[in-house]
Amino acid sequence: MSSKEKPHLNLVIIGHVDHGKSTMTGHLLYLCGSVSDRDLQKFEKEAELIGRGSFKFAWVLDKLKEERERGVTIDLAFYKFETKKYYYTIIDAPGHRDFVKNMITGTSQADAAILVVSAGTGEFEAGVSSTGQTREHALLAKTLGVDQVLVAVNKMDLADYKQERFEEIKNEMERNLKLFGFDMKKVEFVPASGMKGDNLDKKPDSMPWYTGPTLLDALDQFEIPPKPMDKPLRLPIQDVYTITGIGTVPVGRVETGVLKPKEEVIFQPTGKKAAVVSIEMHHENIAEAIPGDNIGFNCKGLSKKDVRRGDVVGHATKPPTIAKEFTATVQIIRHPSAVAAGYTPVIHCGTAQVATRFAELKSKTTKGETTAKPDFLKNGDGAEVLMIPTRDMVIEQYADFPQLGRFAVRDMGQTVAVGIVKKVTPK
Repeated sequence: MSSKEKPHLNLVIIGHVDHGKSTMTGHLLYLCGSVSDRDLQKFEKEAELIGRGSFKFAWVLDKLKEERERGVTIDLAFYKFETKKYYYTIIDAPGHRDFVKNMITGTSQADAAILVVSAGTGEFEAGVSSTGQTREHALLAKTLGVDQVLVAVNKMDLADYKQERFEEIKNEMERNLKLFGFDMKKVEFVPASGMKGDNLDKKPDSMPWYTGPTLLDALDQFEIPPKPMDKPLRLPIQDVYTITGIGTVPVGRVETGVLKPKEEVIFQPTGKKAAVVSIEMHHENIAEAIPGDNIGFNCKGLSKKDVRRGDVVGHATKPPTIAKEFTATVQIIRHPSAVAAGYTPVIHCGTAQVATRFAELKSKTTKGETTAKPDFLKNGDGAEVLMIPTRDMVIEQYADFPQLGRFAVRDMGQTVAVGIVKKVTPK
């Protein structure tokens, strides 16, 4: 069965810095044949030259990132791999400097996630501490609509492949994931070593106590999410490229609806209209793009200044909603003090990042008790808040377009709260 016929899923790989995401991902790509032996030998030589031979798998991704940053090629081919059942695209390989910003954009495009946690002594604990990213990434994934998560307990070689360590991590992570609303019956925990390759594609001798699936087999337990094709088109823009001989090419993922060439689309919030000339996915022209497709498309008369990351494309007849204000249910997760009316953090919705004012605190719920018009909100509080964006942005009601009706609130370099849009007052 070729990748053409296999169902396609977008996968994001998340987790605390240094828990081995890049190494594990590079090794997986190698085992799945997406990276050749020759490439790997080349990377190994380069890594050895700087005395980091063990980094050869991580280099697979770093070399590609460098290429992408230099703009030599926008080639996502390397990030594709196949399991028995699916073919996967890995979104935005991990390890970016401004990781969470990219992670939010990447995660908002994902169907499923691998959450990588290290079994190394002290490393797992650092990841789940209040300054660590393990819990934040898991919560963000959930808020951004990724309900399918596989937990890879990586670096088992550092824990001498001990079952006790695996169970300890599993129990702690189960507690957290349950709290964030994941269905624990569907979350698989897989012990592995990204560096050594244990349990990535073959059952290892090192963990005779483990009876579950390998990492690759566990990926086949994911399900294809429903594709809302009957809804109006919503396509958040991820990036805009200028390609010689073609022109301006916006890139993004279709969230709802269907896009076809020759259709007139509108870019919101700017209101720029254009006719679609062609649509491309994985370097091939396609006749239509449906939900879940990561595409580039070319429009007549569109210049690079007309469109930017964060814009949302819809059909000109059913444009995306520009919000004058909106009411949302907000959950405060991690704020160092308290949140009062007037607070203006940055919210991330789709691919947009816009400073938004908490204009009015309508009510709050603390431990099951609801208070009208509270003075402030603190960690653990849920609240109904009237919010006013400081500049034009597209945001939709969660009931109509869940993909554009949920958001993360970020401030001081961390995720402070998450929210769901109840009602939008259009501009």
